[in-house]
Amino acid sequence: MGIISNSVWDTIKIGKTIAHQLQEADIICLFGQLGSGKTVLVKGIARGLGIRNKTIISPTFVLLRQYVTGKIALNHFDLYRLKAPKEILSLGYEDYLYDHAVSVIEWADRLKYLLPKEYLKIELIIKGKNKRLIKFSAYGNRYKKLLAKIYELRPFCKKNHLVIKGRYGV
Repeated sequence: MGIISNSVWDTIKIGKTIAHQLQEADIICLFGQLGSGKTVLVKGIARGLGIRNKTIISPTFVLLRQYVTGKIALNHFDLYRLKAPKEILSLGYEDYLYDHAVSVIEWADRLKYLLPKEYLKIELIIKGKNKRLIKFSAYGNRYKKLLAKIYELRPFCKKNHLVIKGRYGV
Protein backbone atom coordinates (compact mmCIF):
# COMPACT_ATOMS: atom_id res chain seq x y z
CA MET A 1 0.00 0.00 0.00
CA GLY A 2 1.25 3.47 -0.74
CA ILE A 3 -0.04 6.87 0.27
CA ILE A 4 0.85 10.28 -1.07
CA SER A 5 1.47 12.90 1.62
CA ASN A 6 1.36 16.46 0.37
CA SER A 7 2.46 18.14 3.60
CA VAL A 8 3.96 17.73 7.05
CA TRP A 9 0.41 17.81 8.43
CA ASP A 10 -0.62 14.93 6.13
CA THR A 11 2.33 12.87 7.38
CA ILE A 12 1.42 13.58 11.00
CA LYS A 13 -2.19 12.48 10.32
CA ILE A 14 -0.95 9.27 8.74
CA GLY A 15 1.18 8.63 11.84
CA LYS A 16 -1.81 9.23 14.11
CA THR A 17 -3.91 6.82 12.08
CA ILE A 18 -1.22 4.15 12.37
CA ALA A 19 -0.89 4.75 16.12
CA HIS A 20 -4.58 4.14 16.78
CA GLN A 21 -4.11 0.56 15.57
CA LEU A 22 -0.90 -0.22 17.46
CA GLN A 23 -0.48 -2.63 20.35
CA GLU A 24 2.24 -3.10 22.93
CA ALA A 25 5.41 -4.64 21.46
CA ASP A 26 4.58 -3.61 17.88
CA ILE A 27 7.62 -2.75 15.77
CA ILE A 28 7.71 -0.21 12.96
CA CYS A 29 10.84 0.07 10.83
CA LEU A 30 11.29 3.31 8.89
CA PHE A 31 13.33 3.59 5.71
CA GLY A 32 14.09 6.70 3.68
CA GLN A 33 16.77 9.21 2.88
CA LEU A 34 17.67 12.18 5.04
CA GLY A 35 14.82 14.70 5.07
CA SER A 36 12.17 12.26 3.87
CA GLY A 37 9.94 12.77 6.92
CA LYS A 38 10.75 9.85 9.19
CA THR A 39 10.81 11.94 12.38
CA VAL A 40 7.65 13.77 11.30
CA LEU A 41 5.90 10.41 10.96
CA VAL A 42 7.15 9.43 14.43
CA LYS A 43 5.66 12.68 15.79
CA GLY A 44 2.31 11.65 14.35
CA ILE A 45 2.59 8.17 15.85
CA ALA A 46 3.52 9.69 19.21
CA ARG A 47 0.58 12.08 19.05
CA GLY A 48 -1.74 9.18 18.25
CA LEU A 49 -0.38 7.33 21.30
CA GLY A 50 -1.14 10.36 23.48
CA ILE A 51 2.44 11.62 23.79
CA ARG A 52 2.97 15.39 23.58
CA ASN A 53 4.26 16.22 20.12
CA LYS A 54 6.72 18.89 21.31
CA THR A 55 8.74 16.31 23.22
CA ILE A 56 9.48 14.20 20.13
CA ILE A 57 12.89 14.92 18.65
CA SER A 58 15.24 12.76 16.66
CA PRO A 59 17.42 10.80 19.10
CA THR A 60 20.34 10.80 16.66
CA PHE A 61 23.06 11.24 19.26
CA VAL A 62 21.73 8.73 21.78
CA LEU A 63 20.25 6.00 19.51
CA LEU A 64 17.12 5.68 21.69
CA ARG A 65 14.61 7.94 23.39
CA GLN A 66 11.80 6.50 25.47
CA TYR A 67 8.44 8.20 25.97
CA VAL A 68 6.22 6.70 28.66
CA THR A 69 3.50 9.34 29.02
CA GLY A 70 1.07 7.99 26.41
CA LYS A 71 -1.53 5.24 26.31
CA ILE A 72 1.29 2.97 25.18
CA ALA A 73 4.95 3.80 25.75
CA LEU A 74 7.14 4.55 22.73
CA ASN A 75 10.74 3.49 22.07
CA HIS A 76 12.11 5.80 19.36
CA PHE A 77 15.33 4.54 17.82
CA ASP A 78 17.41 6.58 15.37
CA LEU A 79 20.24 4.55 13.91
CA TYR A 80 21.60 7.22 11.56
CA ARG A 81 25.01 7.28 13.25
CA LEU A 82 25.26 3.49 13.56
CA LYS A 83 28.32 2.32 11.64
CA ALA A 84 27.83 -1.43 12.09
CA PRO A 85 24.86 -3.47 13.34
CA LYS A 86 26.90 -4.98 16.18
CA GLU A 87 27.17 -1.52 17.78
CA ILE A 88 23.54 -1.74 18.87
CA LEU A 89 23.96 -5.12 20.52
CA SER A 90 25.63 -3.53 23.56
CA LEU A 91 22.49 -1.41 24.04
CA GLY A 92 20.43 -4.58 24.44
CA TYR A 93 18.05 -3.28 21.79
CA GLU A 94 16.09 -6.54 21.59
CA ASP A 95 14.97 -6.05 25.18
CA TYR A 96 13.42 -2.75 24.10
CA LEU A 97 11.86 -4.17 20.93
CA TYR A 98 9.92 -6.83 22.76
CA ASP A 99 8.89 -4.93 25.91
CA HIS A 100 5.52 -3.27 26.56
CA ALA A 101 6.17 -0.30 24.29
CA VAL A 102 5.73 0.38 20.61
CA SER A 103 9.16 0.56 18.95
CA VAL A 104 9.78 2.80 15.95
CA ILE A 105 13.19 2.52 14.29
CA GLU A 106 14.47 5.28 12.00
CA TRP A 107 17.19 4.19 9.58
CA ALA A 108 16.22 0.55 10.16
CA ASP A 109 18.26 -0.48 7.11
CA ARG A 110 21.36 -0.01 9.30
CA LEU A 111 20.32 -3.06 11.35
CA LYS A 112 20.91 -5.33 8.33
CA TYR A 113 20.91 -8.92 9.67
CA LEU A 114 19.56 -7.75 13.05
CA LEU A 115 16.22 -6.59 11.63
CA PRO A 116 13.39 -8.27 13.51
CA LYS A 117 11.64 -11.09 11.66
CA GLU A 118 8.23 -9.45 11.99
CA TYR A 119 7.51 -5.74 11.65
CA LEU A 120 5.67 -3.07 9.70
CA LYS A 121 7.98 -1.53 7.11
CA ILE A 122 7.33 2.08 6.13
CA GLU A 123 9.40 3.64 3.38
CA LEU A 124 9.26 7.40 2.83
CA ILE A 125 10.25 8.59 -0.63
CA ILE A 126 10.74 12.27 -1.50
CA LYS A 127 8.60 13.24 -4.52
CA GLY A 128 8.86 17.04 -4.20
CA LYS A 129 9.48 19.83 -1.70
CA ASN A 130 6.58 18.77 0.53
CA LYS A 131 5.33 15.67 -1.28
CA ARG A 132 6.17 12.15 -0.08
CA LEU A 133 5.23 8.67 -1.20
CA ILE A 134 4.79 6.54 1.90
CA LYS A 135 4.98 2.82 1.11
CA PHE A 136 3.89 0.10 3.53
CA SER A 137 4.95 -3.57 3.67
CA ALA A 138 4.04 -6.13 6.32
CA TYR A 139 6.35 -8.85 7.60
CA GLY A 140 4.48 -11.36 9.74
CA ASN A 141 0.81 -12.09 10.39
CA ARG A 142 0.34 -9.39 13.05
CA TYR A 143 1.61 -6.74 10.66
CA LYS A 144 -0.46 -8.01 7.72
CA LYS A 145 -3.54 -7.56 9.92
CA LEU A 146 -2.32 -4.14 11.05
CA LEU A 147 -1.77 -3.04 7.46
CA ALA A 148 -5.25 -4.26 6.48
CA LYS A 149 -6.76 -2.21 9.35
CA ILE A 150 -4.85 0.89 8.30
CA TYR A 151 -6.01 0.38 4.73
CA GLU A 152 -9.64 -0.07 5.81
CA LEU A 153 -9.65 3.08 7.93
CA ARG A 154 -8.29 5.54 5.37
CA PRO A 155 -9.69 8.60 7.21
CA PHE A 156 -6.90 10.66 5.70
CA CYS A 157 -7.95 9.76 2.17
CA LYS A 158 -9.97 12.58 0.62
CA LYS A 159 -10.23 13.87 -2.93
CA ASN A 160 -7.17 15.99 -3.78
CA HIS A 161 -5.67 15.21 -0.39
CA LEU A 162 -3.99 11.83 -0.08
CA VAL A 163 -4.11 9.03 -2.59
CA ILE A 164 -4.04 5.29 -1.97
CA LYS A 165 -1.97 3.56 -4.66
CA GLY A 166 -2.76 -0.14 -4.40
CA ARG A 167 -3.45 -2.36 -1.46
CA TYR A 168 -0.34 -4.20 -0.29
CA GLY A 169 2.50 -2.79 -2.28
CA VAL A 170 3.34 -0.06 -4.72
